[in-house]
Amino acid sequence: MTDFIDAVGLFLVFEGLLYGLFPLVAKRVARDVSEQPDGFLRIAGVASVAVGVGVVWLARG
Repeated sequence: MTDFIDAVGLFLVFEGLLYGLFPLVAKRVARDVSEQPDGFLRIAGVASVAVGVGVVWLARG
C-alpha cells in the first residue's frame, strides 16, 4: 500500500509541475488531446500502461 501512495504522490508532483510551471502548455495539451479520435487515445492509453508496467518491472528487478 505504501508503494501505491508513493506512486500517487509522484503523479501529483509531476502533474503539479506541469500546471505550475507551464500553464499555457498544459492548456494546449488538453485542447489537443480533446481533438484526438477515441481510437488514438485508447491506443495511447494502453501503450502508456505497458510502458509504465515495464518501468516498474525494470525498477523492481
